[in-house]
Parts: sequence; C-alpha cells; structure tokens
Amino acid sequence: MTTHSKHHIKHRSIRIIVGVLLLCNIAFAQDTLKSTNESFPLEELKDYTQTFYYSQGYEERAISIAMFMEDAGTYFQKEIGFTPKTTLYILAPKHWKEFAAKPLREVYGFPHNATSGQLVIAAEDNDFWRSFLPPVDSLHPSIAADVTTAYGKLDGSFSMMPFFDLLALHEMGHSYTSQAGLNMHRYWMGELFVNIMLHTYIAEKQPELLPALETFPNMVIGMGKAEFKFTSLEDFEELYPTLGMGPKNYGWYQCMLHSAAKDIYHSGGEIVLKKLWNALEKHQEEMTDEEFIDMLYKEVHPSVANVYLNWNKT
Repeated sequence: MTTHSKHHIKHRSIRIIVGVLLLCNIAFAQDTLKSTNESFPLEELKDYTQTFYYSQGYEERAISIAMFMEDAGTYFQKEIGFTPKTTLYILAPKHWKEFAAKPLREVYGFPHNATSGQLVIAAEDNDFWRSFLPPVDSLHPSIAADVTTAYGKLDGSFSMMPFFDLLALHEMGHSYTSQAGLNMHRYWMGELFVNIMLHTYIAEKQPELLPALETFPNMVIGMGKAEFKFTSLEDFEELYPTLGMGPKNYGWYQCMLHSAAKDIYHSGGEIVLKKLWNALEKHQEEMTDEEFIDMLYKEVHPSVANVYLNWNKT
C-alpha cells in the first residue's frame, strides 16, 4: 500500500456535478432567492421539509421529485440522525440561464449542487441527457437489453431521465456531509460515500429503481478502461481538484465508484452507511493511507477498505 498522502484532505468547497459526471468548483449565481420577490418567476411547493421551486407548468414533476427526496430524507434521518437544509430548483429551459450557475448556463440539463446546498435540475428531458447514451444497437446484446429495460420508452426511443433524476439525491448527499462537518479524508471517499447513500436508499426503499441506477455505470465499465490515461486512486487524488484527468476519464471514475457502492451494499447491507457516517464524524484527525484504510476495515466494513486495496486489481 502506498502512502502518498499524509496531509489532511477535507471535502470543503469542491462539489461534484454528478449529473454529468464532471467536476466543477462553482458559486451559485444567486446567494438567496426569495419567493416573495414579485419578479421571482418560479412557483414553490409547500409543506415539505426541504424547499422546492419549479417552473410553471411542471408542478406534477416537481411533486414527484419532492416526494422522492422527502422520502429519502426521512430514511436518512432515521439511519444517520441528520437532515441538511437544501433548496431544489426544477427548471424549464427558459429559466435555466437565470438560475443555473454561471459556468453551466449554456448547458440545459446539467444538474449541479452549489456550496450553500442549492441544487439545480432540469424539468424536461433534453439533448444533453440523451447524448450520454450511444446507439443501443452498437452495444453488447446483454447490455442493450438492460438499457432497453432501464431507459426504453413505449414509443421505442430512449431517455436517460430515470438515471439523471436519481443523481439529485447523490448531490444532496454532499450537502449531508458538508453541513454535518464530516471529514471525508480523501476525495475518493467523498464521492464513494454519497454513492453508498444513494445505492442504499434505492435498494432498501425503492428497489424497482435499481435498473435505472445500475445500468449506466455497468455500461461504461463494460466498455473497458484501455482508452483512459488515469485509472488509479492515486491519480484521482492528485487530479480531482482541477479535473486534471479530463471529464470523460472522470466519468469512468464515477462509474467505478457507483459500482463499488453497489458491492459494498451487497457485502455489508444498510448498516455500513451508518457505521461509515459515524466513523467519518468521529475521526477528524489526520491519517495516512494505511491508518485510514485500517480504520475503515476494522470500524466500518472490509468491503469499504477493499475499494482502495483492490482498486488496481479491477
């Protein structure tokens, strides 16, 4: 095991724009948005734990997303005893540029999480989401069958909306860890943890959504890693703050971490999430790689430590 990182790495202002599997350290365009402002163009859902704004005409979709997020929040409150304060914006194209973070105003559909707990997602299916799916007839037959099951529509077309909608919960996971003051120790752990949150909730409470969650990462991993220059966790740690590995290579890392979260859940069950939360809350001290992995192995579950130990064997 290498010990390249003795310094204390905190998951502070960096946030992952997981919806498209890119990294971007951004500031939200508006510090505070008030529904009482007469010029405020969005509607607000009432009587939810979190705050939800939506473009007019998309109330049904907003309610669907709010119910999903609220149910997840109830589950996590029970499991880890914490609920962050977040605001979610569900936007039509005409409102995207006004509310999206400045670097992303030209990319409708690019979900992102601002540092203050404000999440932005698209109200409509869009070309950006569709661009992530290659021609289905070019895929291996078994993968093509899974893609059809997960993302196929009755008219024979395909939509990545079922996958991208779930990533709002991944993004909210970063609000959990940052607002609770957890020390993630390593960048890869910051991403692995929110994937564990997402997978655990879906598996425990909405297993019918597992095909939507698992198929896209399986497809990417199944295509192999030969085209990627960077594949080690050491590379990830070094290049993460600046996305130095490039967006496509970063996407491969995210898919690997999605898959790792699935394996952890299958190995240790839902209790792993709570044990990992408690360990990261407890251990605020600086750790070497050896110390960190030993702690994960002994206090959380061997499957979590094995993400690091077995990474280069994958």
